[in-house]
Amino acid sequence: VRSGTQHLTFLASLVKRPLFLLGFQKGCQTQMFRSAESEVQVISTTISSTQTELQEQATEQLIQQNQDEPEPPGLKDFLQQVEDMVVRELVKNVRSHAFDGFQASWEDHSQRVLLIHSLQHPGAKEKGLHVTSVSWSCTGSVIACAYGRIDNGDWSNEKSCVCTWNLDRRGLHHSQADLVIDVPTAVTALCCHPNQPSLIAGGLYSGEVVIWDTSRTQDSVVAQTGLSADSHRDPVYQVSWVPLQKKGEFGVLSACSGGRVLLWTVGFEQGSFVQKAAYAVLQQQVPHSSSRFKARSNSTVGITSMALSPWDSDTFLVGSEGGLLLRCSFSSQTLAATAFEGQNATLRAPAVFSFRPRSGPVHSIHCSPFHRNLFVSGSTDGLVHLHSLLQASPLLSLRVSDSYIFQVQWSPTRPLVFAAATGKGEVQMFDLSHRSLRAAATIEQGDADQAATCLAFNCQKPHLLAVGKTDGTVNIWQLSADLMEQSPREISQLEKIANQVAE
Repeated sequence: VRSGTQHLTFLASLVKRPLFLLGFQKGCQTQMFRSAESEVQVISTTISSTQTELQEQATEQLIQQNQDEPEPPGLKDFLQQVEDMVVRELVKNVRSHAFDGFQASWEDHSQRVLLIHSLQHPGAKEKGLHVTSVSWSCTGSVIACAYGRIDNGDWSNEKSCVCTWNLDRRGLHHSQADLVIDVPTAVTALCCHPNQPSLIAGGLYSGEVVIWDTSRTQDSVVAQTGLSADSHRDPVYQVSWVPLQKKGEFGVLSACSGGRVLLWTVGFEQGSFVQKAAYAVLQQQVPHSSSRFKARSNSTVGITSMALSPWDSDTFLVGSEGGLLLRCSFSSQTLAATAFEGQNATLRAPAVFSFRPRSGPVHSIHCSPFHRNLFVSGSTDGLVHLHSLLQASPLLSLRVSDSYIFQVQWSPTRPLVFAAATGKGEVQMFDLSHRSLRAAATIEQGDADQAATCLAFNCQKPHLLAVGKTDGTVNIWQLSADLMEQSPREISQLEKIANQVAE
């Protein structure tokens, strides 16, 4: 009983104590919440309105209002007063020829001839090589230059080269060519392909004809004739691309100082030339009009220049060392009077007409791109002759220089303008529309001891003219506007000259 009583007493004492003795307290803290406020901005709107046309009634009222307004004082009377006088002056202007030949030019062209590039190859300059020929690519961007010698009449084994510069290339180096093609002998003639900008035909002093492809990274030689009985044995002074019967195909026509003119087709896949036709110009078969040249048996005519007619695919012209100037035909069936030793191909005599001979070697011939019967020739006598294919005597003779004339060429844009490169280093530009026979412009090229050996107009960019010199430089000139822009009556003036009868 006591133990039970004690137990109850203990429980009662617990009841009287605070309750916190029977429990416990615990707290917790969460991480701080991060909050942000943002706003959304909507696209602003604008209010626009349209204006409709006036109502018909309002329109009529406006028109009536304008009609009712008085005219400016005296305007109608003034116009009626001067009407007859203005009409008379307008009729006079219609009938007047005061401004015939005037053509407004809205382009900003230079009024002077400017030198814009002077190109040279150090290797050629060190050897003292001359620029023998220049030719523009069909794009008009690349100028090709051949090196050799014009003062060496003996057989030469001196190495030379062909160089090209792209004038549109960024960072053009005047003293470093974009491409240099080494050639084992002097290059005497050069001609770029009329359609393919990477192909160049060349004639060598050794008598070989070569085609180079400037797009090749290794061997640039596409085809080469080599030395054989059927090829040239003398220096090749002229090469030209000739259109063949199949559209788009071209052959190469070459002429040498040995009197032979050879037409080649090119097998690009085989890398070889195939002779298509062969011609020989002999003294005894020259037409009778040049009888002052005594014909000797087996005497060949040394060809120094050649030109193709752009109007007649059957006609070509040749000039000789002895001053002969001949019109020739590809279709001639006359056999050559003699055969060359070892010659396998059949040689034909192409000459069909002879012009009045010159007093020295004919260095250059060029047919007019604007008239089918006109051509010019330049010789060592310092004269340029203007010829008609229909007459033996020249229509006009111009004294260009006291020295040699190495090349003469018509402008591709001006029918009455041609240029001549002289032995004194000058290029004389003649304009036949002028009454005076003096040069319309003279391009001075510095040292008179350095001859201007060759020149070439740029058909794609007619404001450019390339001139090669004996000091190894090729100068690119920018022509003035008056030497490029054709006047309205120029073709009729050229026709009038062509219809003249030679004295």
